[in-house]
Amino acid sequence: MRRRTMLAGALGLTLGGCAAPEADLRLMVPNPPGSGYDITARVLARALDASRIARGVEVFNLPGGSGVVGLRRLAYEHGNNHLVMLMGLGLVGAELAAGPPMILADATPVARLVQEPAIVVVRRDSPFGSLDELIEGWRADTGLRAGGGSAVGGPDHLATMLFAEAVGLSPARVAYTRHDGGGDLLAAILGREVDFALSGLSEYADQIESGQLRALAVTSEGPVPRVAVPTVRSAGYDIVVNNWRGMVAPPGLSAPDTEELRTLIGRLATSTEWAGARARFGWTDAYLAGDAFATFMADESRRVAGVLDRLGVTARP
Repeated sequence: MRRRTMLAGALGLTLGGCAAPEADLRLMVPNPPGSGYDITARVLARALDASRIARGVEVFNLPGGSGVVGLRRLAYEHGNNHLVMLMGLGLVGAELAAGPPMILADATPVARLVQEPAIVVVRRDSPFGSLDELIEGWRADTGLRAGGGSAVGGPDHLATMLFAEAVGLSPARVAYTRHDGGGDLLAAILGREVDFALSGLSEYADQIESGQLRALAVTSEGPVPRVAVPTVRSAGYDIVVNNWRGMVAPPGLSAPDTEELRTLIGRLATSTEWAGARARFGWTDAYLAGDAFATFMADESRRVAGVLDRLGVTARP
């Protein structure tokens, strides 16, 4: 009862217009610091504080297994409405790769929040100065090393494989190397361990603006404001890939506890502070709440499994 009472108190005071008290809420990031999940979680916690919806939200990292370690921790916290986890498309793919037991289906869906495209990047002294040059070089040398910050079935992996298919290369033969989040991938790019990479736009926008990395294209439907590069589709390759991120809570929450969490995040989704954060990081609003989000996650699991099967790349380690 204490768990529910404390969170309800936080919501009640906020909804009543008073300054938000400490929310006693923990936000788990199932990836290392510097990853897309980590950036999103910390920005989210600051927005909750700045909007006076919930103060003192603790963000902590529990990496391992491309997010599966955190997912298993979530299952262990059955009934704990003081814990939520940042997750997204990458965790859907990681769960498929890990195999049974499947845990996400039992988690309590809170909300999908944002989506963003992948961006094709190379180091600043790369011989590839444009997307066409990269494609020409890749076709001539299929051993070019492609890097991503997600495991098989994650957004970077899917974007890379769909990109390969679109330019006429066999996805099963792509030399894809997986790195544990954006920080490790950045080191691999700068250290010449990979020849090019596809990863989330927000993870590398600063490095692109500073000149550390060169952006060649984005996988969105149309141009994005923050980085002036063409879309892969506008170059004649019909692919659009967007990563998404959201939040889930442990399984076994009561209906009132579930509603309280969803109300809290619903207020965040409509706040000016969160709108400003989305604009700064180039995220698109993709808010989808509750049971609709649960249906979406189930559909995504089936979709990703089907795409991997069609491309001939396994979802098993």
